[in-house]
Amino acid sequence: MRHLRARRRLNRTSEHRKAMLRNMAASLFEHGTISTTIQKAKEVQRFAEKLITTAKAGTLHARRQAISTLNNRAIYVEEDGQNVRKGTVIGKLFSDIAPQYLDRPGGYTRIIKLAKTRLGDNGQLVLLQLVGQEKKEEAQAPAKKTRKAKKAD
Repeated sequence: MRHLRARRRLNRTSEHRKAMLRNMAASLFEHGTISTTIQKAKEVQRFAEKLITTAKAGTLHARRQAISTLNNRAIYVEEDGQNVRKGTVIGKLFSDIAPQYLDRPGGYTRIIKLAKTRLGDNGQLVLLQLVGQEKKEEAQAPAKKTRKAKKAD
């Protein structure tokens, strides 16, 4: 029986589970969206939202807590065939992500179910993304013509 057991084990040891959550949360903060199974996404969502709430304080103590929880992984971007360091995950969390959610009391991530399943075990795949990332994607995509605009042409 699993009375008073709040978390999923995900068929891993506690060290492996902790490392997996750290890596997935760091990837979420680095890329804005990740694809994973629904069970992992629900656990990472809890972990990541607590980190964002901590980062909203913006203090040195909060930064040190986040570093101890997440580790301070460097972000590299490929430019002209060279890997160039563009900062760290903690730096991005505190300077870019947390200020977006200062007026929001929670719910910083969303889970979107995909029609695909995983090839090996037929697990349900989902997208875990930060709320507010769709605005950036819309700004990059060209605007579509509406029906009225097409008739006017």
